[in-house]
Amino acid sequence: MKFEKLGLKDPLLKTLENEKYIEATPIQEQSIPLILKGNDLLGCAQTGTGKTAAFSLPIIQTMHENEASGHKKITFLILTPTRELAMQIRNNIRKYSLGTKLKCSVIFGGVNQQSQKEVLKKGVDIIVATPGRLLDLVNQKLASLSDVKYLVLDEADTMLDMGFIHDIKKIVSRIPKDRQTLLFSATMPDSILDLAKGFLTNPKIVKVDPVSSAVDKIKQEVYFVDKKNKTNLLVSILKKESIKSVLVFTRTKHGANKLSESLEKEKIKSGVIHGNKSQSARVKALEDFKTGKTNILIATDIAARGIDIKDLSHVINYEIPEQAETYVHRIGRTARAGKEGIAISLCDINEKKDFIAIERLIKKTVDINEIHDFPMKNLTPTTKIKNNNQNRKSNNSRKQTGNKDFTKKSPAKKDYRRNRPGKQGK
Repeated sequence: MKFEKLGLKDPLLKTLENEKYIEATPIQEQSIPLILKGNDLLGCAQTGTGKTAAFSLPIIQTMHENEASGHKKITFLILTPTRELAMQIRNNIRKYSLGTKLKCSVIFGGVNQQSQKEVLKKGVDIIVATPGRLLDLVNQKLASLSDVKYLVLDEADTMLDMGFIHDIKKIVSRIPKDRQTLLFSATMPDSILDLAKGFLTNPKIVKVDPVSSAVDKIKQEVYFVDKKNKTNLLVSILKKESIKSVLVFTRTKHGANKLSESLEKEKIKSGVIHGNKSQSARVKALEDFKTGKTNILIATDIAARGIDIKDLSHVINYEIPEQAETYVHRIGRTARAGKEGIAISLCDINEKKDFIAIERLIKKTVDINEIHDFPMKNLTPTTKIKNNNQNRKSNNSRKQTGNKDFTKKSPAKKDYRRNRPGKQGK
């Protein structure tokens, strides 16, 4: 559907035309008319589906029409979990609001607050912020939220996972109740629904692109490999595959650093981005990746929020995520804007249960790639036992899930999966 049919007017339509935005995405098509009418909204959509335009375009138009443009008081507040996502949203809003007098800036931790203090002192209409730093500035009486009329909680599920709930509640308590609130989340667990009940008033609900759906144009494959050989296999893939750009996911910050060091020994250059990196280091790593100075970026899931690479050819799960939904978020970084992409997973014996859960969620059997030099040899999963209670729980779990299947001697052609006929990858 064309944007003009959604109720948007000049100068926004001219801006969208200049940015070559022609057809609205499903989340934009459903959300924009509802937001223009002043409704609170609860939206469920994955990262990369056009949420920023969905919530910012109608609010920018409303502010512009109400002659609130340029009054230099925080009227529109967007809370988001990471610095990268905050900067990405800020950049997009600045593009969308070119034809207005609106001023937009960003507030986040990890950098000296002086420049942010100066922005607030001069006055700003729209703030995109991470909760911790914003609350700190509010407590210092350097930022006032008493004029906020529009509040967006973006990537709400991630903010809850990162432990921001208390900061969010404190921030919202300082915002006038007479406001329009929009909450967007990639998933809708009970915790998000409870959050919505507390912050939203009679919200309209929009759901698109459920998290269980994986883009059809993404070719997915899994390599089964012993944990000790994962780095060797990754090096082999990076050297053999025709990879234009690849985002490699690890579970931990330490794991990301260690993997980068291992690749460096193989003379493979990579960037690293995670929560312990300084803001300048994260910005440089991301910029080098976007401009092609490096074609490999290693990231944790939290830091990867806000990474939007239009021509990302590959995603590699160096470690399988514990949450099946996270897998969908990860591979969704590729195959953007109708292009094709490849998602590769390196799975060891202890991650098989997680991978089975992924296949159950996406309702698809991922092809096994057996043509590599490091086939899995260890077929016995191990469990770390911390105490007697955990030991008993683990034993009960093994009885219930039938982990003994993993220890069976495999035939010549290994069936790596559990509880499934021996389908092999192409």
